[in-house]
Amino acid sequence: MSDDAQHSRKLFRWLWENYLHRFRAFLVLAMIFMVIEGSMLGALSYIMRPMFDTVFIAGNEGAIGWVALAIFCIFAGRAVAAVGQKVTLAYIMQKMAAALRTDLLAHIMRQDGTFHQTHPPGFLIQRVQADVMAINDGWRAVVMGAGRDFVTLLVLMGVAISVDWVWTLVALIGAPLVLAPTRLAQRFVRARAREARDLGARLATRLDEVFHGIVPVKLNRLEDYQSRQYGALTDDLVKAEVRAHAGSAVMPGLIDLMSGLGFVGVLIYGGSEIISGEKTVGQFMSFFTAIGFAFEPLRRLGAVSGAWQIAASGIERLRELLEMQPRLTSPADPKPAPEGTPEIALRDVHLSYGDTKVLSGATLTAHAGKTTALVGASGAGKSTVFNLLTRLVDPDNGFVTIGGIKTSEMTLAELRGLFSVVSQDAALFDETLRENILLGRTDVSDARLREVLDAAHVSDFLPQLSDGLDSPVGPRGSNLSGGQRQRVAIARALLRDTPILLLDEATSALDAKSEAVVQQALERLSKGRTTLVIAHRLSTVRDADKIVVMEAGSIVDEGRHEDLLARGGLYAGLHELQFKTGGETADKRALDRAGRHRKNSAGAKPGSAPPYAASLLSRIFGRWSGR
Repeated sequence: MSDDAQHSRKLFRWLWENYLHRFRAFLVLAMIFMVIEGSMLGALSYIMRPMFDTVFIAGNEGAIGWVALAIFCIFAGRAVAAVGQKVTLAYIMQKMAAALRTDLLAHIMRQDGTFHQTHPPGFLIQRVQADVMAINDGWRAVVMGAGRDFVTLLVLMGVAISVDWVWTLVALIGAPLVLAPTRLAQRFVRARAREARDLGARLATRLDEVFHGIVPVKLNRLEDYQSRQYGALTDDLVKAEVRAHAGSAVMPGLIDLMSGLGFVGVLIYGGSEIISGEKTVGQFMSFFTAIGFAFEPLRRLGAVSGAWQIAASGIERLRELLEMQPRLTSPADPKPAPEGTPEIALRDVHLSYGDTKVLSGATLTAHAGKTTALVGASGAGKSTVFNLLTRLVDPDNGFVTIGGIKTSEMTLAELRGLFSVVSQDAALFDETLRENILLGRTDVSDARLREVLDAAHVSDFLPQLSDGLDSPVGPRGSNLSGGQRQRVAIARALLRDTPILLLDEATSALDAKSEAVVQQALERLSKGRTTLVIAHRLSTVRDADKIVVMEAGSIVDEGRHEDLLARGGLYAGLHELQFKTGGETADKRALDRAGRHRKNSAGAKPGSAPPYAASLLSRIFGRWSGR
């Protein structure tokens, strides 16, 4: 057996063992229908002999009735069997495709962050949609070819051999000539099909990027550029698809050549026997009908080979994807998640993405029930800390603990069940507002839902929506404003009621009015929870219990707002950039005054501001934050 044949068998065995075997009973039923349909053509070719010899040549009028009835029964049986097998196969095909797509999506969602960084959405959409459809078409063609067409061919060859086995060999004289070209065509088709699927994935990725980035496309006048890029990819796809179909068309074309040679041979060899009286006209018509009918299933079987090569390409890709195991998994012997409000700690954590170092010896503690803010320039590693906490990534060295338990010692489900996340990009689905808040939960009472809506200030804008909670939010929440989307995200977090809250630039993209409303909801949400906040706008975190300053993956300072300003380090520099007023910040002026007063304040602790300075700072910051 050739390597290609062995590889195809392995692929089909994988498809059978994982999906098709679930529908064994329906496949048996479909095969029964196929056998009935396939054998009817053999019966029709067989009936040609008595129709010609007994009715037409011998003139037996009494035989007309039963011959006509036999022909009608053949066609009626073929019609019923054809409908039965098509409906049965359609059921199997759709159920298998649904199962394959569902398994594929679930497997993709379980992959870690590195996988999704290297596999763009368009590529994955192509795998889930187009490759599954190609597999469906391929296996159906194979099953029908192995069933109906094979049975048809077998019965027709039996009829032909019963008439004259020598004639049958002559009819198949061209068969050896098509074997080598067919094998070459199969390899060509599989390669071109894989190329076409890759191009299809690139096209899907391009469309995904264009549609999700339609605003920058318009603002930067990129319509023509994107159209040219898409057009070039489309041209390449057309070439690959045409080549694949050309290769598929070669195989039935070779069967036609074989058929022509066979007919010529039978006419030359068998015609003389009929003229001499060695064979009857009925025998020749029965044989000729059988061979004529046989070449059509032969052509379809040739086309099946091409269809299977396209399907095999899809199976290879999906099998590779489904057998790709996520690197981040739950431990075999997990520890239970901590109860109550836990403390969070990073201890000497190092992390790199490839050759890029992201965290270098990061050590910090977020105390239970307190608010800890992470500040620093873009790329300092703040978001990476959030990813470590939720185990979207694991550290190269060091460890992360929650309530004294390492994150790697808990199941992923229990670990992530400890967190609620509100980020700048509130991910909403193209569903109703109610569905976006509940996220599939059915245990939420109306009273609890109203309480959450009020606390998150969602109730404030509900009257503006035509259908209230049942109003569609649009793709990615496009029917809602930024502030409204943030309030929906807060409502989700309130409903989850987890002990840890992660806020990632939750108000940075909002106007002043929306920010004030969202900030109130966030303050209510963070009460009694261990809260970590990422913020570039330092005014939003000045009241945090602790501010952790990060730079280039390291923690360079930490403390309260006033202490960090007093030390005059990186935090003070960032603060000055954001609140510069005539070359001097209000905080700096206040601290200078506080410092002068500190010299005259007996009993003041070193490094701390006296009550007067604290009061003054409070009044200044209160004005800045709109309080």
